[in-house]
Amino acid sequence: MAVLDTAARQPEKQEIERRPVRLSVFDRPLAGLLFPLSLLVLWEALFRLGLIEGRLMPAPSRIFETVFALAVGGELAGHVAITLWRVLAGFFAGAVVGTVMGALTGYSTILRRLLDPTLQALRAIPSIAWVPLFILWFGIFEASKIALIAVGVFFPVYLGVYGAVQGVDRKSVEVGRVFRLSGLDLVRRILLPSVLPGYVLALRAGLGLGWMFVVAAEFMGASQGLGYLLVDGQQLGKPDQILATILVFAVVGKFTDTCLLVLSAPFVRWQDNHAREH
Repeated sequence: MAVLDTAARQPEKQEIERRPVRLSVFDRPLAGLLFPLSLLVLWEALFRLGLIEGRLMPAPSRIFETVFALAVGGELAGHVAITLWRVLAGFFAGAVVGTVMGALTGYSTILRRLLDPTLQALRAIPSIAWVPLFILWFGIFEASKIALIAVGVFFPVYLGVYGAVQGVDRKSVEVGRVFRLSGLDLVRRILLPSVLPGYVLALRAGLGLGWMFVVAAEFMGASQGLGYLLVDGQQLGKPDQILATILVFAVVGKFTDTCLLVLSAPFVRWQDNHAREH
C-alpha cells in the first residue's frame, strides 16, 4: 500500500519540480521597469556617442532635469492635478453611460436593433470632429473638455460591456433557470461574474482613451494641464519640455491603470485561468 501511495505521489512531485521559480510579489512590478530603463540607457549612450542630435532629441538626462525643474518650481503638480481631475471626471461620466448602454443593448434584442447601429456610426466619428461642436455648446471651459473625454471613454466601455453580456454562456443561464433562480439572483450569481472580466478590460481601455482624449481636450484653450505644457513646449521650441510632458503622461497614466487593476482585483479573484499560473 505504501508503494502504491509513493508511486501515486511521484508524478505530483515531478510536476512541482518542473514549475519555474517565481519572483516574489515585490519583485514583479520591478521587472516591468527593465525594458524602459534599457531603452533610456541606450538612448543616453547614443547621445553621448554623438549618434543622436541633442537639439531636437534631447538626452534622457536633460529630460529628467526638465521634469525636476518643473516639479521644484511647483508648476508640474498643478498641471498634473488639473489634467488628472479632467480625466477622472470624464472617465466616470463616460464609464457610467457606457456601462448602462452596453448592458441594455447586450441584454435586450429590441434595444440592440434600435440603438446599436447608431452608436456604431457615432463611434466612427474622429474625436477631433467633436471639438468645434462642444465649444459651441459648452464654451472653452471645463464642461467641453470633460464632455470630449467622456465621449472617448464611452465607446470602449460600451463595446466591452455589450460584448461581455452577449458572450455569456447560454448553458450557464439555463442552469440558473433550472435551479429556479430569481432574476436578481441570476444576475448576481451568473451574469455578473461572467461579465466582470470583460468589463474590467473595457474600463482599462476606456481609461487609456481618456488619457488620449485629454490632450485634444486641453488643446481647446486650456491655460493649465499637461496638454497645455505640450503646446507651450511646441510654441517655444522646447523639445525637452515636450518629451518631459510625454514622460509624465506615461507615468501618471500607468499609475491610474494600476489603481484600477488593484481596485478591481477582489472582484475577479475567483478566476482560475492560465495567467494565474505565472
